[in-house]
Amino acid sequence: MLSTVRGLRNAASRRAASHVQTNRRSLTHAHAHAHAPPGDSVEPSGPVRVRFAPSPTGMLHLGGLRTALFNYLLARRYGGAFILRIEDTDRARLVPGAAENIARTLDWAGLRYDEGPDRPGPGAPYVQSQRTDIYRAHAHELLERGAAYRCFCDTHRLAALRAEAEAQGRPPMYDRRCMRLSQRQIDEQLRAGTPHTIRLIAPEPGDAGRFRDLVYGHMHFRGPAGFDDAVLLKSDGLATYHLASVVDDHLMGITHVLRGEEWLVSTPKHRALFDAFGWRAPEYAHLPLLMNPDGSKLSKRNRDGPVQAYVDAGYLPQALVNYAALLGWHPGGENEVHALRDLERAFSLSRLSRAKSVVSRDRLDWLNRQHLRRALADPDAARALSAQAAREVDARVSAAAADANPTVDTDAVLHALRMCADRLTFTHELFDAAPFLFVRPDLNSAAAASTLAKVPTELRLPLLQAADGALVDATPAPAEMWTGFAKQVAHAAGAQPKHAMMALRFALTGQASGPKIPELLAFFPLSEIRQRLARAVESLPLSQ
Repeated sequence: MLSTVRGLRNAASRRAASHVQTNRRSLTHAHAHAHAPPGDSVEPSGPVRVRFAPSPTGMLHLGGLRTALFNYLLARRYGGAFILRIEDTDRARLVPGAAENIARTLDWAGLRYDEGPDRPGPGAPYVQSQRTDIYRAHAHELLERGAAYRCFCDTHRLAALRAEAEAQGRPPMYDRRCMRLSQRQIDEQLRAGTPHTIRLIAPEPGDAGRFRDLVYGHMHFRGPAGFDDAVLLKSDGLATYHLASVVDDHLMGITHVLRGEEWLVSTPKHRALFDAFGWRAPEYAHLPLLMNPDGSKLSKRNRDGPVQAYVDAGYLPQALVNYAALLGWHPGGENEVHALRDLERAFSLSRLSRAKSVVSRDRLDWLNRQHLRRALADPDAARALSAQAAREVDARVSAAAADANPTVDTDAVLHALRMCADRLTFTHELFDAAPFLFVRPDLNSAAAASTLAKVPTELRLPLLQAADGALVDATPAPAEMWTGFAKQVAHAAGAQPKHAMMALRFALTGQASGPKIPELLAFFPLSEIRQRLARAVESLPLSQ
């Protein structure tokens, strides 16, 4: 373990020298000023180690997927490792199954991580609750360095301090009472078994937080008072997020931290911790928030928040990944449809935007349609889609309790998907888009009657009989071989081609619109076409 840690520390020390040292000052309720770094390159100069470090307090949401994606793309673009780290230090808010959902969703999206809970690497273990001893050792190292102290104040005293500060209109901060305890007093409390925390000695008040953010530029956080002496180790012996995150980023050799904008205000505190340990901090890039159309922040509780909601709705992983990539990043050019491999080649930090992105289902729907058509043109992807659509069609056919087409199988469903692709956003829309491909049409419906009404009464039976007669010598053929069939039928019945086409639509689909007649004739087996023609003849009144 020590050799592994030493190796990762050595790797961290070789990071780019453009690091801006933390000003050992403080921040609480501070104001931040940013300006773009003119001429500064934000792109890595070599391989990177990045991490996606979600807290399993809920299922993966769209903002988390975007953060994971940008980390993944940076690792693939510049080489290196993409790490999944589960930050479960907040034990009270853990949601059963959330960690598994996160890993499963990343795999569904194609974002394969190189190291993680189920993929061991040099930084293992990758679940923070399994690293408790590591954090305790580092908290005690800060005690020995004089950079931290034990705090024995109970919750009642801390609540009183908070209430007093709020009443006076100032930020609630710990008063450092325990920092002034003598060693004898500390030893007495320890012998008595008094519960206690370990707090960081925050830098002195004044200017704080001078660092470069790869999205927002050079940052300068400043405020009238120092940020609070952050609790590093809780009274139950578990590390807080701040300590665990900083220690893990160092030991795992993280070179770049890409995370949500909400963590921007915590960055000076994290950099102060790096400085207290004498470590080099990684580069930071904070990603702007995702917003609802009404301007509110997108959250896990929104309809458009959880990724699982998109999975359940039938969105393709290729489309959702493409969409997430465009929420705060743009590859340049007019094309918006990108496969993951294209994004891996094109991604750059310099094209990350500071502007907040509004989540729009309309744009995602459009992308899903584009990726559905792309997938249907790829043999492997098309087979997977047809298998999925076949299950969906089977469920709809069973629920319809209608006269099913007995020849429907996976190949037929794939044929149907390609035939109807221009009218589909999701595979599960196939049955509604063209139910007649899978169940025989109700020729007594209003739609069928309207279709038949477009054919002169005296031509209905002749046209249907001529169509059946034209099939005597026919053999199964692709759509282009059926292009003259309607004209052939019309000629045999002494009718116009438009009337022949509508008679065929009535028999085959019971609808006035839909796929082209040659496509329908190529889709159905000849036996099914004859049966539908016979049903159409039987449906005609005897007077016709």
